[in-house]
Amino acid sequence: MDDRILLSHGEGGKRTRDLIAQVIARHFDNPVLAPFLDSGLLGKIDGEIAFTTDGYVVTPPFFPGGDIGRLAVCGTVNDLAVCGARAVAISCGLILEEGLPLETLERALAAMKEAAAEAEVTVACGDTKVVEKGKGDGIFITTAGIGVSVDGWRPSPPRVRPGDRILLTGTMGDHQVAVLIARQGLALSAPVLSDVAPLAGLLLPVLERFGDRVRFMRDPTRGGVGVTLNEMASTAKARFALEEAWLPVREPVRGVCEILGFDPLYLANEGKAVLIVDGGAAEEILAALRKHPYGREAAIIGEVEAGAPGVRMRTLAGGLRAIDYPVGDQLPRIC
Repeated sequence: MDDRILLSHGEGGKRTRDLIAQVIARHFDNPVLAPFLDSGLLGKIDGEIAFTTDGYVVTPPFFPGGDIGRLAVCGTVNDLAVCGARAVAISCGLILEEGLPLETLERALAAMKEAAAEAEVTVACGDTKVVEKGKGDGIFITTAGIGVSVDGWRPSPPRVRPGDRILLTGTMGDHQVAVLIARQGLALSAPVLSDVAPLAGLLLPVLERFGDRVRFMRDPTRGGVGVTLNEMASTAKARFALEEAWLPVREPVRGVCEILGFDPLYLANEGKAVLIVDGGAAEEILAALRKHPYGREAAIIGEVEAGAPGVRMRTLAGGLRAIDYPVGDQLPRIC
């Protein structure tokens, strides 16, 4: 094998076959992928099917606490998990730029393999394309995922009502600040690591135990908690009231935000979920989340109130602040 990606690796000939067989498939060896058919044959699947797709263009592709490979698996698994589905299989589409070091590809694939093993999901099929040097940015990954709903649970925005509570499974903004540090070469006295993680093991047992007392879940990726809550409020036709004092933010992340003028509410996360839950079950659900390693810092951050749809926050100063959609992007290409 060459030590860099060549255009001929994408032309369908011997080099393409060698790249797939000797490099890519070696990381995802399983009975579904092994025959190298045009589709992965999954067998019969019982239950309601969930299906999602996503693309990953993060720069740089490796950052404190994660990388594009881990991100590609976790992002897809989490999109299924917040819809109440356990991931069964995902695809892996690679767009590689001519000249990409093979070592970089191997590193990303190894991270995908490790994340897929943690999430207990099969990489069932894939595709590889190569573009000319200068026409890409090293490596892009696209994925699609299929999952099966847990006990028929479905997100139910119409059931959101005043008195329900808003839960966040951990601190805000870790992922975006970690990517910013890697991109800008910043030096901080305290490290900030991306939170990228698969959440099925955290969320699905909660659904199995509490059922429809969990109304609605989303993962606050691009746009962060602020944008996600606005989308949820619009879908549920509900009014959300946050408490600034309850919002979990790590001190190094808070420090970066103060220096650069970022608002942690709008910073991307890749290992967190927002839940709207029955107010009477909120403390029990919170306790259940905190028992899992990815939910140790879970917090109640607000509640659902009567009134017109939207998001408001009671500030530390005692005022009331509107939380709206931001204009522009605080940091592009963070996933």
